[in-house]
Amino acid sequence: MKLPFPGVWLAIFCFIPGFVISAPPFPPKTVPVLIKKSPLDAKVETLLKKMTLEEKIGQMCQFHPWRGADEKFKSQTAEGKIGSFLNVFGAKETNAFQKAAMNSRLKIPLLFGLDVIHGYKTIFPIPVAEDCTWNPDLIERSTAVAAKEAAAAGVRWTFAPMVDVSREPRWGRISEGSGEDPALGAILQPARVRGFQGKNLSDPGSIAACAKHYVGYGAAEAGREYNTTDMSEMTLRSIHLPPFKACVEAGVRTLMSAFNDLNGIPTSGNVHTIREILKGEYAFKGFVVSDWASVEQLVDHGYAADKKEAAQKGVIAGVDMDMVSNVYGDNIPALLKEKKLSMGQIDDAVRRILRVKFELGLFDKPYAEEEKESAATLTPENLATALEEAEQSIVLLKNEKNLLPLSREIKTIAVIGNLADSKRDPQGSWNCRGEESIDKVVTVLDGIKARVSKETKVLYNPGVGTSSSATDLVINEAVKTAKQAQMAIVVAGETQDMSGEAASRTTLDLPGRQEEMIKAIKASGVPVVLLLMNGRPLTIPWEAENIPAIVETWYLGTQHGTAVANVLFGDTNPSGKLVVTFPRSLGQVPIYYGQMHTGRPVDEAKPNEKWHSRYIDSPNSPQFPFGFGLSFTSYSYSNLRLSSRTLNSKGQIKVTADVKNTGAMDGFEIVQLYIQDIAASITQPVRKLVDFKRVTLRAGESQMVEFNLPASKLGFYNGIGKYVIEPGKFNVWVGKDSSDETLKDSFDLINAPAALLKK
Repeated sequence: MKLPFPGVWLAIFCFIPGFVISAPPFPPKTVPVLIKKSPLDAKVETLLKKMTLEEKIGQMCQFHPWRGADEKFKSQTAEGKIGSFLNVFGAKETNAFQKAAMNSRLKIPLLFGLDVIHGYKTIFPIPVAEDCTWNPDLIERSTAVAAKEAAAAGVRWTFAPMVDVSREPRWGRISEGSGEDPALGAILQPARVRGFQGKNLSDPGSIAACAKHYVGYGAAEAGREYNTTDMSEMTLRSIHLPPFKACVEAGVRTLMSAFNDLNGIPTSGNVHTIREILKGEYAFKGFVVSDWASVEQLVDHGYAADKKEAAQKGVIAGVDMDMVSNVYGDNIPALLKEKKLSMGQIDDAVRRILRVKFELGLFDKPYAEEEKESAATLTPENLATALEEAEQSIVLLKNEKNLLPLSREIKTIAVIGNLADSKRDPQGSWNCRGEESIDKVVTVLDGIKARVSKETKVLYNPGVGTSSSATDLVINEAVKTAKQAQMAIVVAGETQDMSGEAASRTTLDLPGRQEEMIKAIKASGVPVVLLLMNGRPLTIPWEAENIPAIVETWYLGTQHGTAVANVLFGDTNPSGKLVVTFPRSLGQVPIYYGQMHTGRPVDEAKPNEKWHSRYIDSPNSPQFPFGFGLSFTSYSYSNLRLSSRTLNSKGQIKVTADVKNTGAMDGFEIVQLYIQDIAASITQPVRKLVDFKRVTLRAGESQMVEFNLPASKLGFYNGIGKYVIEPGKFNVWVGKDSSDETLKDSFDLINAPAALLKK
């Protein structure tokens, strides 16, 4: 029987009453074909032919050795029943398990995975903060540091980067990604892949990266963790897939399937996204690992009747390795016997896993060098990179009357807020082995004390914290401390466990009574600088209106306090720009700069007119837009020029503008290029980022910034998932953020009759 179109066969079979799914061959366009055999391919095939079914299934199983179960797992490893572990780390520990693998019949080495998200022991800023640097070179260097530290501990695989695009700040894991924009994510996330994997994966300081969570996880309904997602094919391809595709093109060796369902099909059982798009269209040759028990959870989704069917659907979809649940180990033999899976499907999964192990050089060098582990972590060079990135991650949100930077000679400073004296919270969520290096964390209080003069008196009061049970007396004591100083630096926000996985919130306000405390301190007449420490955008409308200086510090890791103090006292000029929009209120969510057109847009000349797309109790605009960030200096933009007024579908135009540092301090400016397709067969965003440049400008210096804008960046995905460009007029902006209207021009795209450029 000839199979129907690949995207249809499974749906047809599933909806025939009483039909039992048997193992189909691979859809035609996803058959793994090696056009040219390499020496590595030959090694993989030779080993694959020697393997028993039990040994093959073992490679498809990853386990977490719970306390007291080490010997059991080592025994199973020696029998060839386990191919990978997660959360085993440290050279001594990994070597002990690896020794068991070397006692197995075929001596296939283990692969140890760990959530090395933003550092191993040297902790870097959380990803949403790192990406506010808009500096892919620096991000590549920081992940290379993390890779070297982890590899020295026997960990050769990280479950990072998280490339989920999210426009939902209630979702706690927005802290782990690149924010709301797919184009920015498609530039910054491959930098992480390059940093982790290095120039050669077999280098002892390199580790395999894992782009996650594939796919659509960041669009969880209501911002609730693990919740369902539903979107059109156009939205999937336009917003959520581009960073994954960019990571595949950068050579990422593994991907992780997500927890969520997508349009009714859980992503860990989704043939369309894994077999057809990832392994078919994108020609991904690495392997796919499930998220924690996400194949088994196909049962909880109601997509599989039992664990056996879940295992079947996971393999058919293309999930090569099952994390933790062992549904593959328990069920694949029976599924093969019943012809509900084929040996070709098993071999494809094992082939992919073995290939990555060979690429990592594990067959030649399975053991970590125990004597070198400690020397690789927390080195002066590593800490210097962490400080550099922490400084560039800070975003200055407000600086009324140039209150900042502060003078080192200030006589008395009050530092208020228990986050200011916390070593744990600056490490953020998923801080890997951060607890082992917590003594190295510089708190905000310590950073300030180290920067002021010996004559400056620094007072400290923990204030109300994030608890709503704090009493009025606690607030009064904080005010009393503030009134003894010339300046109050209030550190407010979230504790580190209030964002990240399983940390969704129904409000974005400052938790507890922090705002009451800030208001009381402001009412005392003492000038206030507000430092935010948080993992998501917060709603701070009162603070934005009334506090003269606001600094978004996020969670900056080991060097948090030093970086913050360097900015407060002007040793570092802040340059960070937001990668996610800050709303005025929860009612605006989801809010993002790349919104679609509406048939009744707000007339700027009549902002209060009723019959338009607006709120009756709030402006449409955000508190702080995507791309926003201030500096201690100022920049002017002028002289926007296009190399041509017309562009054909195979060409490009040059867009240039002059940017001048008009202030008294040297600085970095992130110059952003946006476009708008004025009229298309499918409505397009009001504005879309296509490129950016980070430029260094001395005080008074002017520089011409040039962008090459190819026609290939002017397209969009249509309703059937094809990338097309169409003729028409385009607007173009160069500016300091997504709302900047200072420099705007337009050009015409011609000779593009819905030209299909690529899938």
